[in-house]
Amino acid sequence: MAELKEVIKDNAARIKKDREELHKIPEVAFTEEKTAAYVADCLKEMGLLVREKVAKTGVVGLVEGEIPGKTVMIRADMDALPVKEETGLSFASTHEGVMHACGHDCHMAMALGAARVLTGMREKIKGQVKFVFQPAEEFPGGAKPMMEEGVLKDPPVDYALGCHVWPGALSGTVSVAPGPVMAAMDRFDIKVIGKGGHGALPHTCIDPVDTASQVISALQRITSRHMSPLSPTVVTIGQIKGGTAFNVIADQVEMAGTTRTFDRDIWKSWPERLEKVVKGVCESMGASYGFDFSPGYPPTINDAAITELVGKCAAQVVGQDQVLEFEPTMGGEDMSYFLEKVPGCFFFLGAGYPGVAPLHNAGFAPRPEILPLGTELFVRAALDLLA
Repeated sequence: MAELKEVIKDNAARIKKDREELHKIPEVAFTEEKTAAYVADCLKEMGLLVREKVAKTGVVGLVEGEIPGKTVMIRADMDALPVKEETGLSFASTHEGVMHACGHDCHMAMALGAARVLTGMREKIKGQVKFVFQPAEEFPGGAKPMMEEGVLKDPPVDYALGCHVWPGALSGTVSVAPGPVMAAMDRFDIKVIGKGGHGALPHTCIDPVDTASQVISALQRITSRHMSPLSPTVVTIGQIKGGTAFNVIADQVEMAGTTRTFDRDIWKSWPERLEKVVKGVCESMGASYGFDFSPGYPPTINDAAITELVGKCAAQVVGQDQVLEFEPTMGGEDMSYFLEKVPGCFFFLGAGYPGVAPLHNAGFAPRPEILPLGTELFVRAALDLLA
């Protein structure tokens, strides 16, 4: 293991190149054809057993050790976002209006680097490492379809590892935490149906704008008055539209929003809670309504023992003073589906520097020097878990 840093150093240029090549060809959910082909070709060059077109565009590669043992899964997401890139990078997106604005190009490059390193040390591996390159993390989610197509089987996965580059922490740091680290996220759509008419004659109408405003206020009270303050929750209305003129009372108003929580029981209760409020307000105002709830990802929950192991490995990679306690975020992540089935850890690699753009921003550009750190941590954690 003392030689590992030199091996990682020898692979740093290729890790950087993989990131740049993948950054040039971003593709949105379930269209990752070029991306998947690049990844599969890399894995085949290493001599790995490769499975393609898993859940449409997913790719799986298996590094088999020379000693029988368990299986560690290393997962990297592949999809990009419908964002027009404004980084000015020499390897900027060649696909107009699409960009790796969430760092998935980095995740793939680090995982490919780990596969190369581990392929060169099969004699030291007790078990196998399964590399899962997953489509559609942003939405609608590729983890669950990949599981349905057997990605956690043959060989069965015992542990799961994943990483996200994180501009909220300085480059050169690693952040970990046991338990919930990312929230369950869902979408809901509401239609408030009234009776339109002249703006001067409100008494002859049922005003859906006024009703919608009451619905929004009542929904916010779910978190402030129905939930324990020790269980963080969020209800956000992100879209609202209705009306055609300043002096016309509309026929209907449409709204869309999201819920967030770390608590599984609260997560399951959202549809009933929300519709009860919408129904009650609309009926009291004389309006009718439509309600649709679209469940998203479950909360991302790290196994305590494996997170402790990853934290110790991170100290070997970046130094103990650079290992931070991750502050849970209300963002969602479909790594959560894998962690529901097998114990594992989703850790965060610092990508912050002065002036860094946030995730999902047209200017997001992690610096290449962090990538070998993620690769080394993947390798060390996988080997320690198998040992």
